[in-house]
Amino acid sequence: MFFAVFRVMLAAAASTLWAITVASAHEVQPAVADISIGTDSVEIDLGWILEAPVAGLDLEGVEDTNAAENAEEYDRLRALPPGELEAVFREAWPDISGKLGLSVDGTLLELRLGEVDIPDVENTELARNSSITLSADLPPGEGAVVMTWPAEFGPIVIRQIGVDEPYTGYLTSGGESDPIPRAGGSDQSAGAAFVEYIGVGFDHIIPLGLDHILFVLGLFFLALRMGPLLWQITAFTLAHTVTLALGALDIIRISPDIVEPLIAASIVYVGIENVLAHRLMPWRPVVVFCFGLLHGLGFASVLSDFGLGSSHFVPKLIGFNVGVEIGQLAVIGTAFLAFGVLFGRAGWYVRRIAAPVSLAIAAIAFFWVLERTGTIDPDGAWSPFTLLTEGGFAALTVVAVSGGFAALVTGAVLATGSDPIREVVGPLTSFVMFLGVVATFTSGAFFWSLVLAAGWILALRLQALGEDPEETAYA
Repeated sequence: MFFAVFRVMLAAAASTLWAITVASAHEVQPAVADISIGTDSVEIDLGWILEAPVAGLDLEGVEDTNAAENAEEYDRLRALPPGELEAVFREAWPDISGKLGLSVDGTLLELRLGEVDIPDVENTELARNSSITLSADLPPGEGAVVMTWPAEFGPIVIRQIGVDEPYTGYLTSGGESDPIPRAGGSDQSAGAAFVEYIGVGFDHIIPLGLDHILFVLGLFFLALRMGPLLWQITAFTLAHTVTLALGALDIIRISPDIVEPLIAASIVYVGIENVLAHRLMPWRPVVVFCFGLLHGLGFASVLSDFGLGSSHFVPKLIGFNVGVEIGQLAVIGTAFLAFGVLFGRAGWYVRRIAAPVSLAIAAIAFFWVLERTGTIDPDGAWSPFTLLTEGGFAALTVVAVSGGFAALVTGAVLATGSDPIREVVGPLTSFVMFLGVVATFTSGAFFWSLVLAAGWILALRLQALGEDPEETAYA
């Protein structure tokens, strides 16, 4: 019975995904500015996806370029050869540069555009990271440099290079950097650095860390009782704290080509074990601890992109870890309120919620294993999973299709009052609605994610009307 239902769920999910047709997804990546401040001039090596500002995309609060206006123009520019794109960028530079700012003591500096290095076109479904060189003359004195970045250009990492105590900063929604002393050393206090990196760590979970979100949800859906759940979370936290620190200190460094597929495999394991075990096995905290070591290395690779520098290294590291923990607890708390409180004591909780959601988590992670090992072409037959995990589905279409499906099958249950239909429809509802929540979440349509979650809860409650109550202790 269970495997028959699983086959139906897979077929329904496939048809649902293929029914939604949109352009390929492109994740918004932060620009990276390496700033070198000399005696009388400043130079910036800016790694940037140039097609976005040329197309006029407004990336403020956007996780995928498909969610921004002028996405079609952005896609057209990404297919241009390097020479043509450089010509278009240089033509647009006067307008673009007017939105950037570099200042000393409130005086704007004149930015000059130097080299423009654009890679050849390879896979147009992948972002093309280009590099430009900017320079400006510095006024006499020791005034610190401040960089201004508009929110519409998306997030940016700012790193000072060539000094002993470099400044590092991360602007998620534009604004001004802290003053960057010419000789190094930061005016930023340890407390301010700690708080700033709490935000960086939280962002890496919500909304950027879908793989980590799915992992902690996998922990949640096996054990609703606080005791077993806290054992797992504690083991995971201790483990990733250790490898995060070791990785950030460059004591341990393992290629992301190895770490990322293993992280995906850990999610597959958790999802499958949830279905087969139904309860917390004695070895689970040990396994979770081992997986936490892998996730910590993944977090460390993120921190290496930011360049922590030597200034306030420890507060930044601790702040990042605190932000990660807050993000994970927010995920678990939301899931507990939405499903644990409302359905945790229902005898059908595992069959209709925990098992199908765990299967969906395992399916997504299995796709990541294949994608991250280069086993499959993510733009071929597997493209629905690419669109799902990278925000490529149109949010309103997802809401219409998945919500319509839930309404249709719930209507069938209410019309017939059949228990066998409930047992098929319940897992199908959770499977499809969970994928819908993932699709809207990755596209940055968080409001619609909440709408779908509310519809999912309502559908499950309606499907249980007239059913003999099954009460059980928390799983």
